[in-house]
Amino acid sequence: MASKAALISAVSLSLLLSQERGHVSVQAFAPHARRSPSSPLLTTSTLRYSPCDEQSNDASPSIHMKDFLGGVVRSTVFAASMAIATLSSQPVFAEDAAVPAQTVSKTAPPAFDETWNLVKKYALDQSYNSQDWDEAYSKYSNGLDPSSTDEDRTMKATTNLVASLGDKYSRVLDRDAYARIQKFDLIGVGATLMPDSVTKEIIVGAPPVAKSAAAEAGLKVGDVVSAVNGVETGGRTAFDIIDQISEEPNAGTITFTVRSGDESPRDLIMKREFLEVRNPISYRVSENRADGTKVGYVRIAEFNSLVKTNLESALKDLESQNVNAYVIDVRGNPGGAFQSAVEIAGLFMNDKLATDVVDGNGVDLKFRTSKDRAVIDENDPVAIWVDGGSASASEVLAGALRDNCRAAVMGDTSFGKGLVQAVYGLKNGNGLVLTVARYLTPGGTDINKIGIVPDVSKEEALPSVPGFVPVIGSDTSRVDFKDVTQRMAMCSD
Repeated sequence: MASKAALISAVSLSLLLSQERGHVSVQAFAPHARRSPSSPLLTTSTLRYSPCDEQSNDASPSIHMKDFLGGVVRSTVFAASMAIATLSSQPVFAEDAAVPAQTVSKTAPPAFDETWNLVKKYALDQSYNSQDWDEAYSKYSNGLDPSSTDEDRTMKATTNLVASLGDKYSRVLDRDAYARIQKFDLIGVGATLMPDSVTKEIIVGAPPVAKSAAAEAGLKVGDVVSAVNGVETGGRTAFDIIDQISEEPNAGTITFTVRSGDESPRDLIMKREFLEVRNPISYRVSENRADGTKVGYVRIAEFNSLVKTNLESALKDLESQNVNAYVIDVRGNPGGAFQSAVEIAGLFMNDKLATDVVDGNGVDLKFRTSKDRAVIDENDPVAIWVDGGSASASEVLAGALRDNCRAAVMGDTSFGKGLVQAVYGLKNGNGLVLTVARYLTPGGTDINKIGIVPDVSKEEALPSVPGFVPVIGSDTSRVDFKDVTQRMAMCSD
């Protein structure tokens, strides 16, 4: 059974999605999709990477592969499974996730073995789609030579192995697809951090992204990162490290104190770069009502590496303009980094349970918001707008705010993605996206395939226009903030 420490290690390091490549990423991504009674989920994303993916194309940022708008969490410090946090989690390798008491003869190339091991240990569905996982090893590795250099054949067999799980969110990524997950990278240097399974020191857990600052600086797998920007990493969680980095979001460089083997520690100053990431926040003062209510409208397009910093800046700007009521619009937002949703919830409430994550072995990890980081006055009413395209991290945020009596949910029932994926880096440069956990709202609700049912329908409170039109979505005139305040008060009672 996986230990709680292993779960934490996978979850806590989930940097925003792409901070580092090769991390275990557990971002809460949700398919940017529409549902119809008779058709499979359709995603509108340009990202594509899996032959067994049921999602289609979308207008997401300029990334050329199908995005995991379905729930990925990168786990940098959490070594392997949930990387759900906000860090760009690191990939966990097969030896880190080694499963004791192997009963199968190892006859396949390393990438196949790594994938098989990771699935065996961390898959949420521990029945493996009602199949014997040892038999699956033999079946899908048949004909493979462990010394083979035919990578295409190896990865095809590995893809078929993962596809046998029958999970549309679990898939194998080729090198290019894995490299393009960088838009959720909070660190920005292409390095994957994770705790060593024995010493618990923070180490480089995967080969740095090719041509990244980390690669050019000479970072290697196994190097110990004893400090980040002069602050020691010993005894700290991934969340602590990410929070520290987030305090200087515009810093052009970051310094790792690194020790390789028995060598003396050295400081590596690396340039931070964030590739193809758009600002996901737009906002404005939408109304000045006669009763003194000044409304701030904030649109969150996705939960990428810029979301927390830019949202915090937007909220502080609105606060400086004496805004005292808010509409947070996550309609059409497919999700992104799971940890970002937790961090953002912390801008509205201090030290509250944001979500509860449970893995396939029953290990339960509770995520709380930070202490003393709230930007909005706790008495300011908040309405959060959702629709059928609001998924994963969007649902984490909506559920966290509503169940803590901090907001009223308005609109249409959300998508209903309550699963968490981890992104693992394989040593050959490819990656594995694997469903590793499910999450519950603070009130204990499992929203998977159900969604979050709004408190107030779109007919009552949202702009009276057909469909979702972002350009005019800031019409907040139909929101009854007195009703929102009453709902929040009744909930807290």
